[in-house]
Amino acid sequence: MSLDPRTPVIIGVGQRSQRVDRGEPELEPVDLMVVAGRAALEDASVTDASAIDSVRTVGLLSWRYTDPGSLVAERLGVGHPIDSGISAMGGNSPQMLLNQTALDIQAGEVSCVLLAGAESWRTRSKYRATGENPPWTTEPEGTEPAREIGTAVEMNHEAETALGIFLPIQVYPMFEQARRHHLGRTMDEHLPILGGLWSRFSEVAAKNPHAWIQEAMTPEEIVTPSPTNRMVGMPYTKVMNSNNAVEQSAAVLVCSVEVAERLGVPRDRWVFPLAGSDAHEHPYVSHRDTLYTAPAVGIAGRAALAEAGLTIDDIDHVDLYSCFPVAVQVGADELGLDLDRQLTLTGGLSFAGGPWNNYVMHSIAATVDALRDDPGSTGLVWANGGYLTKHAFGIYSTEPPAEGFRHAHPQDEIDALPSREVAPDHEGEATVETWTVMHGKDGQPEQGIVAMLLDDGRRAWGTTDDADTLATMVAEDIIERRVHRTAEGRVSLLD
Repeated sequence: MSLDPRTPVIIGVGQRSQRVDRGEPELEPVDLMVVAGRAALEDASVTDASAIDSVRTVGLLSWRYTDPGSLVAERLGVGHPIDSGISAMGGNSPQMLLNQTALDIQAGEVSCVLLAGAESWRTRSKYRATGENPPWTTEPEGTEPAREIGTAVEMNHEAETALGIFLPIQVYPMFEQARRHHLGRTMDEHLPILGGLWSRFSEVAAKNPHAWIQEAMTPEEIVTPSPTNRMVGMPYTKVMNSNNAVEQSAAVLVCSVEVAERLGVPRDRWVFPLAGSDAHEHPYVSHRDTLYTAPAVGIAGRAALAEAGLTIDDIDHVDLYSCFPVAVQVGADELGLDLDRQLTLTGGLSFAGGPWNNYVMHSIAATVDALRDDPGSTGLVWANGGYLTKHAFGIYSTEPPAEGFRHAHPQDEIDALPSREVAPDHEGEATVETWTVMHGKDGQPEQGIVAMLLDDGRRAWGTTDDADTLATMVAEDIIERRVHRTAEGRVSLLD
């Protein structure tokens, strides 16, 4: 098969877990990106970094650089002016960056691009606890910011933020409870399923040399609160939440076929992005028709598969975004995957590590490794940002695409989906749609959060810190219970 010389191909990947918790030196994020970038070059058997003409980084949280891509290029010794970019925020951004980069390579706008991301969150948190800033790079005044790649999506409705509802650890447990109820399960029936799913993820992480937690856990250990695994947002214990207390980096080196051949990259290192898609749900959770599914996942996933000329049954290796168990379940539901099949290549964000926006750079790297070990196979990566909000898909293979890299953006179809209106000032009765109870570091209930539906179908939010109400919310399934909401958002259960 004759390949278009501009066909994009991944030639190198690199990952690094900097174990500062075990005495390894503290590295700032750009230096961690450099470590991963060097590993990607070595993986491609490329000794000269000057072939790189663009460095694109994932938006990071542990330190704010103006132009991190240029810093990485300088420290790698690229040696000439480069194009640099930084992604919009969100866990979808690594796959979104790769999709856009594949399009740019195919269009001839760039020819060899290093994608990189890193977080040094443990070190940043250590300094923050003392009120100090870490001694990390600050760029000279007047440094031009890297161009932003991707579009920011406003995700927090004022009806939510007015009540302090904006953290993923608050929202995802509510999705979980809604899904459990939709499936007709009691908590006792549902928890073993969550435990089994996360136990299987921990087993993958235990064999992943780049994982932060390399320990297989039993289902009972995962779902049972303990001094080392406290309840966070019911029904999620600590280990069922994304683990961002990591120091990790990953990089992907992608270029045109022409450059790969010129650099002499061995053919068995090549992995092709076949197709991708990008889309988002109704941006505000408040407006979504239901809280137990995410239809944009299915729409965008099927669109990417169609662009690759495949169906989900043709996919051999899968990495679903795994910030919380409900994300994996919803993703599997929407894509038509069984929960008991292989759904992670890393071990997921709880065990392999959740370096904020950059997890999926690690899952892409793991997918590349899996495909190289299984020539002719196919892989699917799903990246998610926000509250099951922003989605990016990538389809990969060691075999090249028949018609070049293809990309879909099925946003119009998603925007036409049903939505709900919000009643931020509602005072009176409503019916519980879903809920969670947030727990303190001592493991005790602190706040109940409720999503409710009014009789006219509008959605409202409420909170409570009443001890008796919290005790009921912990002990009983309150979905479909009637509640009273004050105009300020205080909720009480009705008999």
